[in-house]
Amino acid sequence: MDRIPPPRRPRVCAGWSMLFILLLASRTPAEETNGTSAVPETGTSCVALVSLDQLMRSFIRDNGLPGAALAVAQEGRLVYARGFGYADAERTERVQPDSLFRIASISKPITAVAVLQLVDQGKLHLDDRVSDLLPPLPGPATASCRDPRWHDVTVRHLLQHRGGWDREFSQDPMFRSTEIAARLGIPSPPGPRDIIRFMVDQHLDFDPGARYAYSNFGYCLLGRVIEHVSGTDYETHVRTRLLAPLGIDRMRIGRTTPAGRADGEVGYIDPTAQTGPSVVEAAGGSTTVPGPYGTWCLEAMDAHGGWIASAIDLVRFASRIQDPAPHGLLSLPSYTAMTARPPGAAGVDDDNSPRPHYYGLGWSVRPAGSAGRHNLWHAGGFAGSSTLLVIRHDRFCWAVLFNTSATVDGATPADKIDSLVHQAVDAVPTWPADDQFPQWLGR
Repeated sequence: MDRIPPPRRPRVCAGWSMLFILLLASRTPAEETNGTSAVPETGTSCVALVSLDQLMRSFIRDNGLPGAALAVAQEGRLVYARGFGYADAERTERVQPDSLFRIASISKPITAVAVLQLVDQGKLHLDDRVSDLLPPLPGPATASCRDPRWHDVTVRHLLQHRGGWDREFSQDPMFRSTEIAARLGIPSPPGPRDIIRFMVDQHLDFDPGARYAYSNFGYCLLGRVIEHVSGTDYETHVRTRLLAPLGIDRMRIGRTTPAGRADGEVGYIDPTAQTGPSVVEAAGGSTTVPGPYGTWCLEAMDAHGGWIASAIDLVRFASRIQDPAPHGLLSLPSYTAMTARPPGAAGVDDDNSPRPHYYGLGWSVRPAGSAGRHNLWHAGGFAGSSTLLVIRHDRFCWAVLFNTSATVDGATPADKIDSLVHQAVDAVPTWPADDQFPQWLGR
């Protein structure tokens, strides 16, 4: 296991009135506070932001969670970044404001923006057919077994989860490593291109574009589209072309096993303590492992769920979404396409009325009044992690990351805390005038 760096020295708020009480960022052990079980905290705390502190303390304590990180940006400035609780099951490492977590499906907005940047550069079009963008990938049987509807799938379909795959009917191939490896006659776990080789021999579940069905596999394909168009591997392209210009240099594709834990990455705690056979053939294939560490292959999930990131990294990324190029990440046409309502059943209810929210290009979208404003969000979850990233129409954005996947009452932490963060943000009377991004990021 990589060595985890010691906690950073706490930083106090700059430019605050003396009426505001400056609190120490890293608390003393719980036993020293009135004899009660306090939640360890790291990062800067200011009295004006007490609603956020109180939410995280009570949420972790009342829901029996090990740890979490919360970061909030306003108008492009990082105004809050704190860690709460513990980064490991032994309760020896505290979560830091910049601790790395598996972000699971928040990887999809990362992939979507990378695709849209290629569209802005004229290297790709949303209505390009995916079969034209990938090299021939023979399946385990013959090309004649392929569903001809494969040739109707477009980049836009994949981004909006309208590609034709429905995991409720045909299961999710991204979690079928052992089966797919056996079918292809290769070692487990299969990589993304191996999974595609398997899937080209399978029938689609519905006509491309006909409706919405959440598809991890669709985003696996988008990762390969990025590789084909950019001429480099998916992770390298995203890190150098999308993240590095934002000063984000620690985000990366995570690793399946504990031995691959990155420097500064939390440990993952499955509250159900479920185990299963390892999909990693090097481990013997039948070795029983904890759910978060080998019952599925994280590396193969790169473009739809493989990234690890800090809450600070994610709000840096999110805070640049609403700004038009050249200062933001996307052109105005691409932002408009990203937030547009999809056609047909994906965008309207059975009575043909507009859905109150829908899936755009990489984000869940809820229109917010007039003037083309929207709330955007994406959640993610694996055994041992639960994550949420929100961009609000009033130019607030936040990320909250947990290193477990369920509360004591069996709820998903990200779902349960969602509305509570909105309330805590709205309760802040005055926001800091300074920006913490320079403290945490490279640029």
